[in-house]
Amino acid sequence: MIIVGAGLSGIGAAYHLQSNCPSRSYAILEGREAMGGTWDLFRYPGIRSDSDMHTLGYSFRPWTDAKAIADGPSILRYVRETAREHGIERHIRFRHHVKRASWSSEEARWTVEAERGPEKTLVRFTCDFLLMCSGYYNYAEGHRPPFPGEARFQGTFVHPQFWPERLDYTNKRVVVVGSGATAVTLVPEMARTAAHVTMLQRSPTYVVSRPAEDRIANVLRRLLPAKLAYALTRWKNVLSGMFYYKLARRLPRRAKAHLVEEVRKQLGPGHDVATHFTPRYDPWDQRVCLVPDADLFSALKQGRASVVTDHIETFTEKGITLRSGQELEADIVVTATGLKLQLLSDVEFSIDGERRDLSKCLSYKGMMFSDVPNFAYTFGYTNASWTLKADLTSEYVCRLLNHLERHGYRACTPRRDPSVEELPFLDFSSGYVQRALGLLPKQGSKRPWRLYQNYALDLLTLRFGEIDDGTLVFSRASKSVTAGEDDSSREVPRTTRAA
Repeated sequence: MIIVGAGLSGIGAAYHLQSNCPSRSYAILEGREAMGGTWDLFRYPGIRSDSDMHTLGYSFRPWTDAKAIADGPSILRYVRETAREHGIERHIRFRHHVKRASWSSEEARWTVEAERGPEKTLVRFTCDFLLMCSGYYNYAEGHRPPFPGEARFQGTFVHPQFWPERLDYTNKRVVVVGSGATAVTLVPEMARTAAHVTMLQRSPTYVVSRPAEDRIANVLRRLLPAKLAYALTRWKNVLSGMFYYKLARRLPRRAKAHLVEEVRKQLGPGHDVATHFTPRYDPWDQRVCLVPDADLFSALKQGRASVVTDHIETFTEKGITLRSGQELEADIVVTATGLKLQLLSDVEFSIDGERRDLSKCLSYKGMMFSDVPNFAYTFGYTNASWTLKADLTSEYVCRLLNHLERHGYRACTPRRDPSVEELPFLDFSSGYVQRALGLLPKQGSKRPWRLYQNYALDLLTLRFGEIDDGTLVFSRASKSVTAGEDDSSREVPRTTRAA
């Protein structure tokens, strides 16, 4: 197998492969110079998880820190320790940016081309199965809309995805443009030392406060073995998350009133909750932003930060003029305006010499593509922790590989049912999703092409469901391939070619 990406998903996939398919070998191709993915790339102040680490952590390795809402460096350390403890590090090829992947039905294998290092030397790898764990957004650029008059601004622009290492915002006036998870993380952290931080938003987002530490988890860890305590906490959080999500979707008005009232309680009198914290959409039409230990609300109550809901009319030399006529002076403007989605790192795919646009395919079980053989990708939940689905995906791929081996097959392909209606891949109104719907594959109107965003249902389907479900078509290669054959780059030794 070749795994593309050495982030949270890729390291987890490697663990599952070597644990459940010990006869298989693999290599991980990572475009950057370090593992960790998101948690190595993002360095902005206060970077943290937006869900609890008992579900964002791996199913096989307990999260043992006291804080369940963890900071970025702690998560990065967790990923790297996992790779080191399980011998995964030696399988990673850093600075290998995958550009193309071509499938040969005759040989039943993929040829993967990557550019290595700053010289962009072209190297080729071959594998029997390809697993993409490269995330869903563009590492090279974020979403950064142009602003009227921005060339006049004499201060500093910063995008959170590319945070300057030595940026000093002490006693500076800061405006954070945006209202999503990044903005609500940045504002209270920067407000600790900045003169003042303003969160400028066009429209409000649902914000909910939760304790950074899970008291029940910490008690269980003191009383029970680590793995048992972790498993119990994980299921507690999974089930409670599913319950509140279902409740919010069934009773959106009540859920909205509850969330807004909780903000009102946190802020107390004197704050315009109706304007700044009451979204026009229903809960979970977009992701709900998590605020650990009410840090955002504390910064607002103490006057170190404020929220302004308005539109930018133009930038000036000293700051921003809003549509209402209000002016915001700023030394630093942080454009927390969102991510730019990217399907499978923009890798070019072809099947038997024919270019294949995967955005035109149907998603099979949320992890494979219609009419694309021996290929899977990791895409987490929008309403829960990413790793819950990543773990299930890796487990399923291992079951699939073992099924192929048991029955002497070389290839498996989800065959599209022409009667299945196409639907958008994600039912989510967030701007970063809406901007990229044309780049994403489609989901179908019924199983196994439908995405349910439901961990319990996926658990039953992916861990215990039949592999040979009538949709997957299995085949053998029409040409015998010798291990090591056509390894023209000499980049993949025989021990790491097969999957």
